[in-house]
Amino acid sequence: MKNLLFTSVLTLFCLTGFSQTPEEIKAWQDNMTPGEEHNWLASMDGEWDATVKMWMDPMQPPNVSKATTKNEMIMGGLYQRSSHSGNMMGMPFMGESITGYDKSQKKFLATWIDNFGSSIMFMEGQYNPETNSLTLEGNMIDPATGKNLHVREVFTKTSENTHSFIMYIIQEDEEIKNMEITYIRKK
Repeated sequence: MKNLLFTSVLTLFCLTGFSQTPEEIKAWQDNMTPGEEHNWLASMDGEWDATVKMWMDPMQPPNVSKATTKNEMIMGGLYQRSSHSGNMMGMPFMGESITGYDKSQKKFLATWIDNFGSSIMFMEGQYNPETNSLTLEGNMIDPATGKNLHVREVFTKTSENTHSFIMYIIQEDEEIKNMEITYIRKK
């Protein structure tokens, strides 16, 4: 399938008068071949039970809820789709992310959407093999003010059957923990 796609793309380039050297063709082939970063994402494929803690006010106890997540690699193993469902603040919650490693830019890229807003969050970051964690940073729009909120997220794989997620809102160089999720693989 991947070879058919590559052949189709190559044919398109040739038909449009765009020619490539063997080195350029190899660069395209390398870029469309999943690597170790993609394998790390794939290791978290499957269905997960989640315990979600969310702080609306950092001085108050968190709101705790249960959720489920399904992770699956798509597009020949280049991206991971994560589909989330549960309840948040007493309302049904659905969210979805696409995360991938851009081999050309040598960094992870991610998007996030959910039914609690019409904005798309864009994130980028790096994997740290020493901590087995992926740290992403980006911005989201605060619907109350219309201003950007700087966000940092940390995904840590703690075992083959558990991982965690922590989200921080960064305001005036101060990080405020906003969310913590613990994932346990469903049996």
